[in-house]
Amino acid sequence: MNTLAAANPLRAYAAVTAAYWAFMLSDGALRMLVLLHFNTLGFTPVQLAWLFLLYEVAGIVTNLGAGWLAARFGLAATLYGGLVLQVGALVALGQLDPAWSIPASVAFVMAVQGVSGVAKDLAKMSSKSAVKLLAPAEDGGLFRWVAALTGSKNAVKGLGFFLGAALLALAGFQAAVWGMAAGLTLILIAVVLFLPPGLPGRMKSSEAWSGWRSKDPRVNRLSLARMFLFGARDVWFVVGIPVYFQAVLSDGTPEGRRAAFFLVGGFMALWIILYGAVQAAAPRILGGKRQSEAATTAKAIRWSGLLVPIPFALAAVALVAGGPAPWLTVTLVLGLLLFGFVFAVNSSVHSYLILAFGAAERITRDVGFYYMANAAGRLIGTLLSGVSFQLGGLPLCLATAGAMALCSWLAARRLDSA
Repeated sequence: MNTLAAANPLRAYAAVTAAYWAFMLSDGALRMLVLLHFNTLGFTPVQLAWLFLLYEVAGIVTNLGAGWLAARFGLAATLYGGLVLQVGALVALGQLDPAWSIPASVAFVMAVQGVSGVAKDLAKMSSKSAVKLLAPAEDGGLFRWVAALTGSKNAVKGLGFFLGAALLALAGFQAAVWGMAAGLTLILIAVVLFLPPGLPGRMKSSEAWSGWRSKDPRVNRLSLARMFLFGARDVWFVVGIPVYFQAVLSDGTPEGRRAAFFLVGGFMALWIILYGAVQAAAPRILGGKRQSEAATTAKAIRWSGLLVPIPFALAAVALVAGGPAPWLTVTLVLGLLLFGFVFAVNSSVHSYLILAFGAAERITRDVGFYYMANAAGRLIGTLLSGVSFQLGGLPLCLATAGAMALCSWLAARRLDSA
């Protein structure tokens, strides 16, 4: 790699990280804006889930093709493409007319979210693949760089959740969307000017397409565990808990709704920020930087099992409570923070293992397949979030999350036999 990016790996890493930060800030803000705004308009939990379904479907499709696109045109091109598409999605969402019917609004927002889903996974695949190719090989450099990128990204996304809720309360939906589009455009221009040329990632045409599944069974099994892991989170994260908290915290007045926006957005932001902090600290939590790949794999299996009882316990508590209560809200907050700690360690070790398992000559394809499974898990979790909450309330929503966590652990157990 005698490119300028290879000669300046820290500068290239800083530029990639900054682009990813900017994208995830807007992504988190947009998700909270859409969720809280349409919940206030009276959308049902299932209708709210529908708003995000095409976003996740687009992620599945994008990750199948993003690796090939990066292989053909380079990682810089797919990174810029993700940012441009996100700006376009925000501009399109600014055209939403409050006078439209609910079916028309749902269809339009679904389409816009689909574009945002393509953008998000282009940016994610580009950033993670670049780290594989730029990180130093010695002293656990890959694990440390991946943990830093992933952890900081989620802290920024958490700030995005709060930013979206705050902008909705203070400026309104339309002004918030247009302001975010303008800000992200400026960030895109800065990244284009700062990113050194020659960011690696392009492959020979003969290597660019060699099947959508990896040749390494560890990649395929890790991807299956990842799918269920993120399904377990999004079952409660996308619709169930935000809608429950907004109902509990709002008194129905305009002032009460605005206060609920801040409180719900604040909790979701805190959860994501702490999640990111734990991800960044995962190399230390898992025992340092010099451990073998086999030892890290064993710890991935163990931590996957630790996640399973938490949502089941919260579901039992919610069932016993029988309805909203102050003590239940406190228990949910503490329990979900514990879920976030264990989930973050799982997510971080997965992000390391996919790059450790993936072959350098087809890293964009292996990472693309892995994040396709990630998007499939979010799709399943999003759909089940709305359906389970509408059919069985909070207890069924949390129990469904427990079932997904159990499936993730069962899939992860097969990693040591790959």
